[in-house]
Amino acid sequence: MKAPESGESKVSEDRPSAALPRIHLIRHGETEWSRSGQHTGRTDIPLAKRGEEQARHLGELLSGIEFSRVFTSPLQRASRTCELAGFQGRMEVDPDLAEWDYGQFEGMITADIRKVEPDWNVFRHGCPGGESPEEVSRRADQAVRRLRALEGNVAVFSHGHFLRALTARWIELSVGEGRHFLLHTASLSILGFGHNQIDEPAILLWNSVTRSP
Repeated sequence: MKAPESGESKVSEDRPSAALPRIHLIRHGETEWSRSGQHTGRTDIPLAKRGEEQARHLGELLSGIEFSRVFTSPLQRASRTCELAGFQGRMEVDPDLAEWDYGQFEGMITADIRKVEPDWNVFRHGCPGGESPEEVSRRADQAVRRLRALEGNVAVFSHGHFLRALTARWIELSVGEGRHFLLHTASLSILGFGHNQIDEPAILLWNSVTRSP
């Protein structure tokens, strides 16, 4: 396992194995910008019609799971997905779950960014005028610590790049390794622990999309 990079401390704590949580990561439904490939950080755009349909379908998939807590990013594409999935009365808004701040690259597609920065990758280089990998790592670590302190099934509605960063930190890799974990809109992933041991953080399910409305 790769050691955390500078500024990215290992996230760990003592915890009885019987009380370990299972974290269900849900990326929001489709938006006009996710369809076009534009980087959508803090621009608060709504779900597209297809994204709303995806969110309702997610609700059907999740309806048989008893969640102890339900968290969402404050951005409407995530919170609306959470609402349409059936959790309107239970969702807790967590600012740490907001998407990566893309700064000057907001609204741009990767191909256009690489005309200016040929080898650019958000997980390695961050964004001018936005967040660095180290800043996102600190945000992800805060979320990981809070999530590990919970019990039972927990739902987290958030965004593609931030959830990839969160997952890297969950399994104690650097945020830079998040570039390897691709996520579709309206996908479900699950984080937990191998052998029900706190020192074995694991990915239990990744990027599951059973049907695309």
